[in-house]
Formats: sequence, C-alpha cells, structure tokens
Amino acid sequence: MENNYLKEQVIRSAGINPLKCMGCGKCSATCPSYDNMEYHPHQFVSMVANGNIEPLLESESLYTCLSCLACLERCPRGVEPVRFVEAVRVAKIRRQGEEHLHPQDIPEMWDEDLPQQAIVSVMRKYWK
Repeated sequence: MENNYLKEQVIRSAGINPLKCMGCGKCSATCPSYDNMEYHPHQFVSMVANGNIEPLLESESLYTCLSCLACLERCPRGVEPVRFVEAVRVAKIRRQGEEHLHPQDIPEMWDEDLPQQAIVSVMRKYWK
C-alpha cells in the first residue's frame, strides 16, 4: 500500500507517464554523470514505472544528477527522466519531514497566539 502511494506521488509530481519510456537508453547515453551514477536516467524511469522507488530514495544517483536536461533533449518519446529524478528528490524530502512532526502532535503544542496561517501551513506540509 505504501509503495503504491509513493509511486503515485512520484508520478504525479513528475507529471509524466513513465510507461511512455521504451527503454532505448538514449537519455543515459547522453548523461554527463553516467559514469558516476548507480542508477542511470532510463533506470530511474523504469524503476518508477515498476514501483521500485525505495532503492532510488537511498541512492547517491539522486544527487549525482546535474539536472542539465540532456536526457530530456535526447528522449524520442518526451519522457523527461530528469523530472522523475526531481520527483524522487521531493519524495525523499517529504519522507524526512515525516520524522519531525505529525498532525496528532499539533494540539499539545497549540498556542493561542499562534497565527492561523502557521497552523494551515504545518497541516499542508506534514499531512499525508
């Protein structure tokens, strides 16, 4: 269940259908960081499509990507692998945020002088 939610979150954030990828590897062939990446651009897309996102969250490849858009230019189907890399980065940041504050913790921290905007902001940021 958690894995499907994470997959949908990444795909929604990327705004691209990963199933458009035909796995030709042109994106990876043009990537200037190819030699330093554990998972290459076409593998990012494939792993997202298959829901195998957990290894990507822990991979150094997540930060090795230069976001130079070279993969975007070479893709014959307009898949834009860089968007999936960025979407996984966002998912990792959101996951880190889950460790800090949970909505059920807010009432005990409530302060009458707390602006309403702060409460709404916290709920948006930390609510799943």
